[in-house]
Amino acid sequence: MSGSARYWSDAPALVCGDRSWTFTELDRATDRLVSALAARGLRPGDAVASLAWNRGELVEVEFGLYKAGLTRAPVNARLGRGEIEHILRYAPVRALVFDASHREDALAAITSAGTGCLPVPLGPGAEDGVPYDALLAEGTRIPFRVEVDESQPCVLNFTSGSTGALKAAVQRAGNRLANMRKLLMADESRPRPGTRYPACGPITHATGMGLLAGVFGGFATYVLPAWSPEDLLETVEKERITATFLVPAMVNMLLAHPGADRYDLSSLTSVRVGGAPISSQRLCDAVEFFGPVVAQGYGLGETTNVVAALSSEEIARAVTETRSCSSPAGVPPTTPRYASRTRRAGSWDPVKSGRSSCACPTVCASTGRNPSCPQRPSVTAGCTRGNLAWMREDGCLFLVDRKKDMIISGGFNVYCTEVETVLHEHPAVREVCVVGVPDERWGEAVKAVVVRRPDTTVTAEDLIAFCADRLDRLKVAGSSVSCWPFRSPACSRSSSGTCGTVAGVGCAGRR
Repeated sequence: MSGSARYWSDAPALVCGDRSWTFTELDRATDRLVSALAARGLRPGDAVASLAWNRGELVEVEFGLYKAGLTRAPVNARLGRGEIEHILRYAPVRALVFDASHREDALAAITSAGTGCLPVPLGPGAEDGVPYDALLAEGTRIPFRVEVDESQPCVLNFTSGSTGALKAAVQRAGNRLANMRKLLMADESRPRPGTRYPACGPITHATGMGLLAGVFGGFATYVLPAWSPEDLLETVEKERITATFLVPAMVNMLLAHPGADRYDLSSLTSVRVGGAPISSQRLCDAVEFFGPVVAQGYGLGETTNVVAALSSEEIARAVTETRSCSSPAGVPPTTPRYASRTRRAGSWDPVKSGRSSCACPTVCASTGRNPSCPQRPSVTAGCTRGNLAWMREDGCLFLVDRKKDMIISGGFNVYCTEVETVLHEHPAVREVCVVGVPDERWGEAVKAVVVRRPDTTVTAEDLIAFCADRLDRLKVAGSSVSCWPFRSPACSRSSSGTCGTVAGVGCAGRR
């Protein structure tokens, strides 16, 4: 942080709404924050949590904790009170920074957890605990530095994974540094001065994974308080945004947004897609919309960042030459290991298949315990072996599905993503989710919930027949489809009154 402040002192480092921070201002704010926390007794290794919708102060907190060797515990802003309390106990958390919309849940969770956690409310009128601005005023501008060993816990990335209960993937300082080095060595998406990056998803999660490398490389981060297609399109055009990260749900909403083609997106040089599987058709649609700048990556919270990727050149070539994308996760920098070598019969005929396993410097250590609280189990033991995958002769990795999401129908394995990919190819399908449901005859049957595109007509029978032409008949036996018309909810943030927000991607106008 301090090195960046020396190189690009007056350049914009962070922008959120009408407020902006230069690299020098961000450096000084983080010094004040952590010196105040240190004066209140927090020491390296202690956990500090943040619970808020996107805002610039979350970036201040993140970089301050890195400086002080404190452990960062980002809390998903959509979690309930009981889950927040669980995290406060689990870490255990010494201070919780929260915004006004989470005030009641945060204070109740602090009281229930009984860990002596310091409440730090954000925003004007904060009366509980020590308001964030008051905490900054307690600190000093003297540069704050501590020596941090690479084995020390740095971030507790809470995830339910496939097992339901929230547990922490323990990202150590070495994991974060390795991730930063990997991003800075990238070709097309390498952070550099002049890069303008909008954080349009939760910066507590995948959207914020690159902030450390970004600040080190001198780029400017534009924090969007909430996600909406219109906000992102306007920001790209107005601020001449050069790079962004999108999850597939965001891509779907951008492609379906009325008038999206009116915006000037020519400044974009890199659009990375990840965070969830994306269908071949949607990836092709994204290339047609954004141009030959779309890249794809596969990673996990437990791997700190991407472990397999496809460059924009590879994807654009596949679309241009074959008019299709075979939807691989990407090419790993090193060959993945496999927990099993069981071959699957069927159309894929994989060279190798089984549960994928990854080993590289960004992967969390498999300690089996949370070092911040040894009595609590950690998610990291065996965390990288939950995805079913296969590899082609050329080294390209293909994800099949998460092992826990597999449907066993009539004794045969059916993968949700496989059926979803086929349904996404139908011109009338806007969104689809496939799940397994109990069935007296088959044990489990495939259930697809489909949202139709506006001004289209399709029946459940039509979609089942569409799948029957493209999938093994055993994967269609006993299946059912629920079709719903697309009704975009009223949204106070959109000029059209609608925004098309779906579950998992928040919109401030509908809170």
